[in-house]
Amino acid sequence: MASGISAKHGLLTTKCSVFHSLQRKILPHAICIQRPTEVKCLRASTNSTIESQHNEKYCIDIVRSRDYDGFVSSLLLPEDARRSSLALRAFNVELAQVKDSVSQKTIGLMRMQFWKTTVEEIYRDDPPVQPVSAELWRAVKKHYLTKRWMLRIISEREKDMEDRAYRNLQELEAYSDNTQSSLLYLLLESLGVKDVHADHAASHIGKAQGIVMCLRATPYNSSRRKVYLPMDICMLHRASQEDFIRGSREQNVRDVVYDIASQAHVHLEHARSFSKNIPVSAFPAFLQTVVLEDYLQRVRRVDFDVFHPSLQKRNPLIPIQLYIRSWKKTY
Repeated sequence: MASGISAKHGLLTTKCSVFHSLQRKILPHAICIQRPTEVKCLRASTNSTIESQHNEKYCIDIVRSRDYDGFVSSLLLPEDARRSSLALRAFNVELAQVKDSVSQKTIGLMRMQFWKTTVEEIYRDDPPVQPVSAELWRAVKKHYLTKRWMLRIISEREKDMEDRAYRNLQELEAYSDNTQSSLLYLLLESLGVKDVHADHAASHIGKAQGIVMCLRATPYNSSRRKVYLPMDICMLHRASQEDFIRGSREQNVRDVVYDIASQAHVHLEHARSFSKNIPVSAFPAFLQTVVLEDYLQRVRRVDFDVFHPSLQKRNPLIPIQLYIRSWKKTY
């Protein structure tokens, strides 16, 4: 009897060991077997991570291809603000390219309305399924960004759909302040900076940036028979729109460029006059001054010939100059 029990016990032991062996082969991770609800949560988490990475990559790619200087500047921001900066710049790029990417003003206005609605939905925690929108929502939640600045950028871009030249330099400055300066205010918020002197500097830098961008875009716009330079300055120097469309390099055209570039330089100097009163943590938001200064120096070297071929090439030293300025903590 004892021997029978012993034999059965041995057989049971053998069967158990074989069963466990097979179980290990068939389910090598049997210890991780999860309930259906747990599997769903795991899949949702994985999908969410993949989607988040896709959204971030989309913003990186669009900023790198459309705003390379802004892309490099963003890389030099503190890690905590870097991703939000790229989201804000991607938002700015999306708005900036509407004017050139539509054939009818009505379509452009519809796209602007989409972004107005998107911003409202972001602040209701219900962003549309779109990469830039998702990244903007993430930035808003993280840094408590001000909605007014985003809406101001959209509204000003919407007005710009009129597709006409600026009547005077003040109108160009107002456009630059409402678009470029507003973007800088948002960048300051992403850096956790709330300072009146930093805001004043941002206002002047934004105006300088808008003016420089208008000058840089002149050869491209002229090739499409469009001129956006302030009419009052063109009239002052008796330079017609046709002069720019023909790519004239006469002295009166250079005088127009000189006056406009000089105003950008004045704004840069004003912005730098606040540097001693601004917290160092705000300086990374102003790295774009390196790019503005570089263009103003180069246009001066070619005697304000805005159509000079050298101005159409990107300065390969800009990334290094940006890094040095970032390291020195100046702007």
